Amino acid sequence: MRIVIYSMLVLLIAIQYPLWLGKGGWLKVYEMERQVELQEAKNSLLALRNAKLSGDVKDLKDGTRAIEERARVEHGLIKEGEFFVQILPTDKISNTQATKQ
Repeated sequence: MRIVIYSMLVLLIAIQYPLWLGKGGWLKVYEMERQVELQEAKNSLLALRNAKLSGDVKDLKDGTRAIEERARVEHGLIKEGEFFVQILPTDKISNTQATKQ
């Protein structure tokens, strides 16, 4: 009788092994679901970035305001007849005065 019980126990364990630890087992499924969630989060961030870039491309193709804005911000360019005024924060002013003295 013991042999039958032990053999049934061994068979039960042998059947359960692929379910838990096999190629398509619960642990692998859990790990794959976690990887899918991480990839979906990355994809949503990339989709936001792509939407922003496509908006920038559309602005650059359609109008001159975006080009003008980039020239002003990135390269410090001004139009003819304009004056450029730079206002420094108070902490930078005190630092420049301290280095001059």
